[in-house]
Amino acid sequence: MSETHPVLRNGAMLAGLGRRTLVMGILNVTPDSFSDGGLFAAEEAAIAHAEEMVRDGADIVDVGGESTRPGHVAVAEDDEIARVVPVIAALAPRLGVPISIDTYKAATARQALRNGAGIVNDVWGLQREPAIAGVAADFGAPVIAMHNRDGIDDSLDIVDDMKRFFDRSIGIARRAGIADRDVILDPGIGFGKSFAQNLEALRRLGELKALGHPILVGTSRKSFIGRILGKLPGERVNGTIASNVAAILAGADIIRVHDVGPHVEAARVTDAILGKTS
Repeated sequence: MSETHPVLRNGAMLAGLGRRTLVMGILNVTPDSFSDGGLFAAEEAAIAHAEEMVRDGADIVDVGGESTRPGHVAVAEDDEIARVVPVIAALAPRLGVPISIDTYKAATARQALRNGAGIVNDVWGLQREPAIAGVAADFGAPVIAMHNRDGIDDSLDIVDDMKRFFDRSIGIARRAGIADRDVILDPGIGFGKSFAQNLEALRRLGELKALGHPILVGTSRKSFIGRILGKLPGERVNGTIASNVAAILAGADIIRVHDVGPHVEAARVTDAILGKTS
């Protein structure tokens, strides 16, 4: 049964996609995320931070209730729902921008969409729980399918591996009734990849763009930047901006970041150089 989201009915979801770079602000309502774990676990703090990101120019706010950092502990479905749904329900009537739910669990996605989220952001590319694609289809929600691996294999051509992975993800989405235009691909920087493979994925982003889907890139404060610069997560803003400018030049349509204001400005300048208009 279809449960179309009102923002989607109004045709406002992901406005501007393809015409300019969209900036997705990260809102982790978790105690253990690698960079900001615990800072926004309280509902009041989460709401205030989301509103601040929108004031800074965020086009999307991405709400997650389970850390996916290396070595993270999986969160029970009920616990994840209890973390994200009250925040999404409080934010939906006041933000004025789409909310995405960062989850690979179908039940969490359904509750989030029912309470005001409009996009499903799945770090397992619809493949850990394929039923999540049917949930997104029920609401007419776009999906973000991220490439992921259970472990690192240095011998892989990582971009060829992504192409095979995304072929499966796109097939799952199509069978669920999700239109190709509503499937966004994410190379999954920092997930199941070596340092060299992360750099190669960014270097060869154009090959993923050629698949014909919008591309989201998430490099924010990640360890490959720390390795290059010798800096801790909170000190990686400049390195993150550099990586995202490179990604935009290579074809990224959306960048997912902790530090929204500087990235909005960087994206605006990069888009101007590329001749994009808002």
